[in-house]
Amino acid sequence: MATTPVRPGALRRAAEEIERSTELRVEIIGGALLMSPPRRGKHAGTVRRLRERIGSRLAGGLGVYESAPVGPPDAEDDYATPDLLALPIEWENNDAWLAEPRRTALAVEVVPTLSPVSHLATKTSWYAVAGVPTLLALDPRDGTWTLYTHPRDGAYQGILHGKYGEPVPLPAPLPAALDTSDLPLYAPRS
Repeated sequence: MATTPVRPGALRRAAEEIERSTELRVEIIGGALLMSPPRRGKHAGTVRRLRERIGSRLAGGLGVYESAPVGPPDAEDDYATPDLLALPIEWENNDAWLAEPRRTALAVEVVPTLSPVSHLATKTSWYAVAGVPTLLALDPRDGTWTLYTHPRDGAYQGILHGKYGEPVPLPAPLPAALDTSDLPLYAPRS
């Protein structure tokens, strides 16, 4: 991933142009373009498995969406696009292109193969400031997960770490536990 600052007011237009002309996925986090490669192989497989597990057990009125951007309603030039987002299904009937962070039940981020640690920290902080109630970060590089809950004053107050094979204890209205036993690991980098 690479971060590129762009003059204010042109961020969303720049992000859309980069996505159109490359295969990169672009988000605007804290006023800077954050670019990552498209999901492939094990990353895409992890997202598929999670979508099936979470979606099949969600309480009524919630749905799981891929590539749904979320951002503060007052800042259209600042948004993240998590790998998965659990939202009220009424969102499907909304013309707004951004889902409201505080209405989400869960955002899921799967760390890309070459992602610097600083990018995940930047995005985690952004989700907390935006008010996303629950964030699940999975890292197939080392088979770990981190569950972030209770955002307050720009930081998550609840942080729980685990390893693949240990269930993730998701808060209500999400399924009680999320199985991670068969999530794939990236091949070691040499």
